[in-house]
Amino acid sequence: MEEATRLIAVRHGETAWNVDTRIQGQLDIGLNETGLWQARRAGGALADEPIGVVYASDLSRAWQTAEAIAQPHGLPVQPEPRLRERAFGTFEGMSFAEIEARLPEQARRWRERDPEFEPEGGESLLVFRDRVTGVAAELAARHPGELVVLVAHGGVMDVLYRAATRQELQAPRTWQLGNAAINRMLWTPGGFSLVGWSDTAHLTAGDALDEITS
Repeated sequence: MEEATRLIAVRHGETAWNVDTRIQGQLDIGLNETGLWQARRAGGALADEPIGVVYASDLSRAWQTAEAIAQPHGLPVQPEPRLRERAFGTFEGMSFAEIEARLPEQARRWRERDPEFEPEGGESLLVFRDRVTGVAAELAARHPGELVVLVAHGGVMDVLYRAATRQELQAPRTWQLGNAAINRMLWTPGGFSLVGWSDTAHLTAGDALDEITS
């Protein structure tokens, strides 16, 4: 039987748009000062882990976080655009309140997690899930028996948690998706399984904003 791949999945550190509850999607927003600190803290927390490779979304907020994790190991960060956040199309750049006010029907379908709903120019949850689980499994399969770090976004973390716990896309979320939280899984050809989730011991209590839109 193929040896399991250990996965550590980390959401990027905080951005100004996280604070403003503004949809980032695939817009390239960098970390704020808190986010840079969180990234360094995550890097320190993982400095003694036997990490073999670090993959990251190519968006700045994830890339900066990944660099802080990879640096203590002398590793390069491997770019993987398929780890980007869900594409939100016309929602991108808008706050939650603006979406509710301007596009109430679309906001309702988004809030109810309609798997087939696509913001104009964006992705449905179904398409997004297939993208994320596909690339995560592909990357894990390259490194049997190793420890692989994936640095990405709140929506990506949500998909991975659901895959590891066999949760439906429409199931209400009861788990945390905090900035710079450390999440652990295993992958085998049979799929993902959960080891530990939302470890924020390296961060000040209450400092990691939850991804409330996922």
